[in-house]
Amino acid sequence: MTTTIISDDNPQLLLLQPVDSHDLEELETEVAYIRSHTDVPFRLVAVHIRKWNEELTPWPAPPVFGKIPFGDGAEGTLREILKIIDEQQQQLGWKVDPSAPLKNVILGGYSLAGLFALWAGTQEAFGGIVSASPSVWYRDWLSFATTHPFLSAHVYLSLGDREHRSKTAIMATVNDCINRQRDLLVAQGVDTILEMNPGNHFQDNGVRTGKGFVWAMKRM
Repeated sequence: MTTTIISDDNPQLLLLQPVDSHDLEELETEVAYIRSHTDVPFRLVAVHIRKWNEELTPWPAPPVFGKIPFGDGAEGTLREILKIIDEQQQQLGWKVDPSAPLKNVILGGYSLAGLFALWAGTQEAFGGIVSASPSVWYRDWLSFATTHPFLSAHVYLSLGDREHRSKTAIMATVNDCINRQRDLLVAQGVDTILEMNPGNHFQDNGVRTGKGFVWAMKRM
C-alpha cells in the first residue's frame, strides 16, 4: 500500500487513516485542524485505499450505491496497516511495549473507513479509534459488534445531523445504528463519545475526522 505522511518533529503519537482521493484533498485541512487544537506532536500516515468497497469491509454485502458490491478485504488491509505501523515505530525509534504495542497509535477514518476502524478495534488494542460518520448501517454490523468486544480504550463516534435524510432505506437507519453502537461501547466500559455535526454525509469530512483525532489524542 502507498502512503502519504505528514509529521511533526519528535512525534509522540502515530495516527493511521485509510483514505480515498477525496480524503486526500481534505488532508491539509484536517491536519491544520489537529495542529490548531492540540500541542501534542504527531505523525499522520494516510494509507491509500484503491478499492474502497472491497478493502475496508470485513464480509461481503450487496451494493448500496451503483453496482459495486462490498467485499471481505478488511482483514488483509489491517495486516498491511499493522506492517506500516511496525515500520513507522522502528523508523521513529520508539521502544514498543510488547504487552501493548499499539498504545500510542490511533486508527481513524471517515465513512466506510470509519466502519473499518471500528472493526479493527475489535481485532487489535489500538490506543484510540476514530470513527467519523461511519457506515454502521452495514449489513450485520451491529450483530457483530454485540458479540465482539472492543479492545481499544477510547472510541470517538460522530455523525452529521442530516445523514439520516437519505432516500436509500438502509442508510436512513444510520441515526438509530450509531446510537446503538454508542450504547454497546458504553456498556462494555469503553471511553466513548458521540458527537453530532451539522450537515449531511458529504460535508467537512476533513474537519470531522480531525475532531475525532484531537479528542482521542487528548484522552490518551
